[in-house]
Amino acid sequence: MSNICRLRAVKKVHAAVAAALLLTCGWGAILVPAQAAETRRLITEKDLLKFNWVADPRLSPDGSRVAYVRVSVDEKKDTYSTSVWLVSTSTAEARQLTNGPRDNSPRWSPDGKSLVFLRSGEKDGKPEPPQVHLLSLEGGEPRPLTDLPKGAGGPIWSPNGKRLAFTSSTTDKDIAEQAEQAKQKGDKPKPSDVRVVKKAVYRLDNVGYLEDKPEHIWTVELPAGPSTPVAPAKQITRGEFDETDQIWSADGSRIYFVSDRNRESYYQSFHNDIYSVAVSGGPITRVTSIEGAVQGLSLSPEGKRLAFWGLLNKGPERSYYQPDLFVYSLSGGANPKNLTANYDYDISDGLITDQKPPRGGSGPLPIWSGDGTTILAVAAERGRANLKLVDADNGDVQDFTRGNQEIIGYSATPDTSRVAMTLSTPTSIGDLFLIQDSGSPKQLTRMNEGLFAQLRMSEPEEITYLSFDGKPMQAWVQKPPGFDPKKKYPLILNIHGGPHAAYGYSFMHEFQWMAAKGYVVLYPNPRGSTSYGQEFGNIIQYNYPGDDYKDLMAGVDTLLARGYIDPNRLGVTGGSGGGVLTNWIIGHTDRFRAAVSQRSIADWRDWWYTFDGTMFQPSWFRGAPWQEEADFKARSPITYVEQIKTPLMLIEGEKDMRTPAAAGGEQLFRALKYLKRPVVMVQFPGETHELSRSGKPNHRIERLQHIVGWFDKYLLGKPMPEYDLPAPGPVREVR
Repeated sequence: MSNICRLRAVKKVHAAVAAALLLTCGWGAILVPAQAAETRRLITEKDLLKFNWVADPRLSPDGSRVAYVRVSVDEKKDTYSTSVWLVSTSTAEARQLTNGPRDNSPRWSPDGKSLVFLRSGEKDGKPEPPQVHLLSLEGGEPRPLTDLPKGAGGPIWSPNGKRLAFTSSTTDKDIAEQAEQAKQKGDKPKPSDVRVVKKAVYRLDNVGYLEDKPEHIWTVELPAGPSTPVAPAKQITRGEFDETDQIWSADGSRIYFVSDRNRESYYQSFHNDIYSVAVSGGPITRVTSIEGAVQGLSLSPEGKRLAFWGLLNKGPERSYYQPDLFVYSLSGGANPKNLTANYDYDISDGLITDQKPPRGGSGPLPIWSGDGTTILAVAAERGRANLKLVDADNGDVQDFTRGNQEIIGYSATPDTSRVAMTLSTPTSIGDLFLIQDSGSPKQLTRMNEGLFAQLRMSEPEEITYLSFDGKPMQAWVQKPPGFDPKKKYPLILNIHGGPHAAYGYSFMHEFQWMAAKGYVVLYPNPRGSTSYGQEFGNIIQYNYPGDDYKDLMAGVDTLLARGYIDPNRLGVTGGSGGGVLTNWIIGHTDRFRAAVSQRSIADWRDWWYTFDGTMFQPSWFRGAPWQEEADFKARSPITYVEQIKTPLMLIEGEKDMRTPAAAGGEQLFRALKYLKRPVVMVQFPGETHELSRSGKPNHRIERLQHIVGWFDKYLLGKPMPEYDLPAPGPVREVR
């Protein structure tokens, strides 16, 4: 469930092979001819192994080059490899700068002559903490600038290019132990692995168990030349609280950052503040705050204003908080100004997809125009994610890009005359484009051109239908290539997680493959989805699952009325929040012939006690399970288990801390086995809640195979012996 914790991480094209790709960005269209349909093949689940992703694009100060992270699959190691590349904005010629396999976060020096990036080595087959490396673009090998036991992150150049600021959780004790270990020979004493847990949040999905060691700000001096030794990094902040989102002041004398200074912040509504500290260290000064949380600081060109993303929590507690864009004057006086208070969409947010770059880097930041009058920001708006220009004074929002697409990452030159961006469409994973002087976009990379030229895919159809109460719902229908409206097709209803997230115009390998296998895929945005405004997103508070179930059924009925769906061959699946709704649906209707519930919740009570966050605030439930027992029970799918007769597959990651299997799939599996209902559970060793997005490549492929295999068995009648259930009763020995 991507937004199941109340404080979200505020996020934070190449031509595919339709007859042509129409990409409108406000300046016209890009038409790229495709290969003849008869020479192309259908996409497969194993094409995932051939995908390449572009991540974290960073324009050079003069706009002549873009540094980016290239992500690809290492089939031999069953993992992902990341390396830093450079592409010319004039010739689109690309070259590899680093070898990987774990290099990311490239950041330009102010003079454009060097890059720093993060590199994580390997020891005994396991990745080591990332360290900051310096690479001169005039030649030579990367030089490590840090060697801290806990690694480093978020490197930021000082304005004069002589220092870097970064974060690390390394302590004095860690450094002393590192030095002592370097002196020792032979076997080293094994440290205790016993944990003393004192906080309610002590582990995090896809990260593991948390050490009670906060992230602090450090700096390191850049060496004067290639033969100059690197000075040791210096710790700037100390104490018991994390400091993040660091940026430099215009004169390089101070560092601004974000911090939550509450010891156990889950006892209050989420909140943090903006602080500053002198680059030499010393007292920390509180700069400003809002009634809520801030993230993603950006300094104006004249150095007198800060822009940032914010989540306001004033008023009654909500389950969904729509992010906004704020500006604050560093001269003091007035409180931060919410520029997008009247813009009822999601600033800084994007869409849900299974093809965001694994290990892809950081989320988007607000970008000031060169004259400081506007701010460039991404926004999710009705299933699309485009760049917007926000007036820094009155908050007027104008389109910078338009189109049926998702812009995932972006950066600009200091004068914003050039903007680099990665964008995805339903038939393209995502490539790098350049916009110069508000002109037409120029494509710089074609990462998957060779593969996609071989594939026959189809664009989804956008539909709008009315739900039970007259509310309009947006959805997409992915049809098989060569779709014939006179035929009857099996349907898969595919439900997104969150539940505060949104499908839209972005590439979904899962949907394309299901369609290639002969299924029509319906993927709606029911109430509770983002990108439709604050009220639409929050309407499911204290009623989830509930009316969103009715929204989904109305979508199914809409397609049935069109005549090309076989009502006797309906399937339903979803992950995380979509898994919750899948469990709920089959406990309330027998319309579906098969269901696949992924990384779900069966009992809200058990989940409340065991997931990697807390629900101490009345956001989804008005109290704790023992205080609101009736509500927890009424909204738990396990309550209706005796009504489940639909054949059910449960997909679980064994290291999932966001929706622990013991509170979800394992419960339903055991209960349905007791009831002698058709059920199987597929467990993925070592996988977290991120299985479908950044799990091991072969596990991601097997997941798709199992989902479609289950539907093939029950919707198409194909023999699938691996899912045949054992007949109950004693087995007589044959002599």
